Amino acid sequence: MDGEKIKRLEEKAREIRRHIIRMTGAAGSGHPGGSLSSADIVTALYFEVMRIDPQNPRWPGRDRFVLSKGHAAPVLYAALAERGFFPVEELLSLRRLGSPLQGHPDMKKLPGVELSTGSLGQGLSAANGMALAARLDGRDYRVYVLLGDGEIQEGMVWEAAMAAAHYRLDNVTAFLDYNGLQIDGPVSKVMSVEPVAEKWRAFGWYVQVIDGHNMKGILQAVEKARAVRDKPQMIVAETVKGKGVSFMENMVEWHGVAPKPEEVERALAELA
Repeated sequence: MDGEKIKRLEEKAREIRRHIIRMTGAAGSGHPGGSLSSADIVTALYFEVMRIDPQNPRWPGRDRFVLSKGHAAPVLYAALAERGFFPVEELLSLRRLGSPLQGHPDMKKLPGVELSTGSLGQGLSAANGMALAARLDGRDYRVYVLLGDGEIQEGMVWEAAMAAAHYRLDNVTAFLDYNGLQIDGPVSKVMSVEPVAEKWRAFGWYVQVIDGHNMKGILQAVEKARAVRDKPQMIVAETVKGKGVSFMENMVEWHGVAPKPEEVERALAELA
């Protein structure tokens, strides 16, 4: 795999992380932890994998991305802005009254957002619908979904998992942002989801387990997933909550707390 491409994507992921820190810091609220943990996955999708056109965001042939863990909106907004869907300067309007950048994604207010999300557990069901629509319309687009590890405690996720396998939706690729922490503490203590890979396999999915911060590994996993026929694909991405900022990493407190001005400066210095 092209080393220069990997370096370019890794630098883009750092820029995405810098945006997340600036946005949540300026807003004084938001969810930096899970946004930082998923930054490498989202960067790979938006800057290498997905077939999209920022000048024509509703192009029927585009690939779709569903941020099922909608509270991680800052990572999606940063990727959309960097990709050219709207000016980067608008990122600092996060969570302001009247801004299209609300605390959770709103598909009616911001170009590039495929689904309004925030209530956990619903994204995979909607992604299944998009994938079935592609089949009915004779289109070859793919649907990518990002789920949180705490989110898959929701029963609706497993109904959707069954449906995707039943209908052999091989145009659905899901990522699990497996950082091990949710708002109330470690996922293993709140409601363990293990053995997570075996569960998805038992539901009929093609499953890979990867390092969610290894850009080359992410791209290789997507390539393998795209070659699978007659099965949906789950990529369990082992990640670190708050990845990239030392005082945020693996700290549940940063699930939904914004950095103060001095913490913004410390974080940006580490991400320089």
